Amino acid sequence: MADVRNRLRAIVGASTNWSDHQQALAERVALSSQLAKSQNDLPVRKMKDSYIEVHLPLGTQPQLREKYLNFHNSVRFGRILEDLDSLAVLICYSHTRSESLTTSPLSIVTALVDKIDMRKNIIYPDCDIKFTGHVTWVGKTSIEAKMHMSQYHDGTYTPVLDATFVMVARDPENKRAAFVNPLKPEGPEEERLFQEGEINKTRRVELSTASLLKVAPTDEERKVVHSLFLNTLDSKTVSFRSRVLPPNSVWMEDAKVKGLEICHPQERNIFNRIFGGFLMRKAYELGWANACSYAGCRPSLVAVDDILFQKPVEIGSLLLLSSQVCYTEGNYIQVRVHTEVLDPLTRQHNTTNVFHYTFFTEKEVPNIVPQSYGESMLYLDGKRHFNQAMDH
Repeated sequence: MADVRNRLRAIVGASTNWSDHQQALAERVALSSQLAKSQNDLPVRKMKDSYIEVHLPLGTQPQLREKYLNFHNSVRFGRILEDLDSLAVLICYSHTRSESLTTSPLSIVTALVDKIDMRKNIIYPDCDIKFTGHVTWVGKTSIEAKMHMSQYHDGTYTPVLDATFVMVARDPENKRAAFVNPLKPEGPEEERLFQEGEINKTRRVELSTASLLKVAPTDEERKVVHSLFLNTLDSKTVSFRSRVLPPNSVWMEDAKVKGLEICHPQERNIFNRIFGGFLMRKAYELGWANACSYAGCRPSLVAVDDILFQKPVEIGSLLLLSSQVCYTEGNYIQVRVHTEVLDPLTRQHNTTNVFHYTFFTEKEVPNIVPQSYGESMLYLDGKRHFNQAMDH
């Protein structure tokens, strides 16, 4: 994976020294003239043009193991998220590369982690890992990349996870959208993948349109909320204000874990902003800790979906992370992690990311119960994400 990050630095002309970042930025601004005026000006690419295979030699390089090892003698999934993010960017640069240019004028950044589906719970810390992936769908300025991770165990590679990332191309200053090469699928399998990309795009638009931040819940969802409300009323009083926690339940207010990160230059990406993979790792570890605390046992990840990158995080920012158990069902816990940047001078808060994680535990967990209307909307949003994860 170190090779992946070195290749990325070479593609955009990034320096390994933070002290050079102003000069590197000035040099990238000069590349704006090399951007395509329209998508038609760019050569058509095939899926095989962006295919990449990368090995993580945990089995053959014990010194590498320390970085990935967790307390439970498994692999830190947050590190895998970092690797997937770097690989997705390299896949997209492979799709858009130009033989005539030594440095790419494009700034390719993560817009969305559409979904990550776990195929296996155990990731061995002492067996080699293989990542493969390629571009599967392209819009005018956005690219979908699918990646697969497998691990060598008992003489063969077995699937561990499937991931779908959506990346966007921007100009060298990361201020406006830039065109990317069109994609031409070849054969029925590639046609299927491309159509799946179209379906994913439509689904994302529909989910955004139906967001509870924009429209009221459905009739069925309203009934769910009212039922939760009725279950918490105190039967001894005839009052809407007197609420009682049902047995084997936890108020949503009591299922939060928060954290703070100071964003240092060490965690920067090739464009001198905070690396998206670092944000994903920190959010995942906070979400996992919350699920672990809530369940009273070690949870395993089932799915990651709909990680939205709304704003880049600048070096020096104060990053506030807040995780909330927002839905439970049987042995499953749905956790939402919200991250925002605090400007200490203006005291302004700006949301940068929202993360959704589905965890499974070996024992049944208490029911999470909302009290306010806002918490009820979080509950319904969690339920939607949980159902989506289960449908895969």
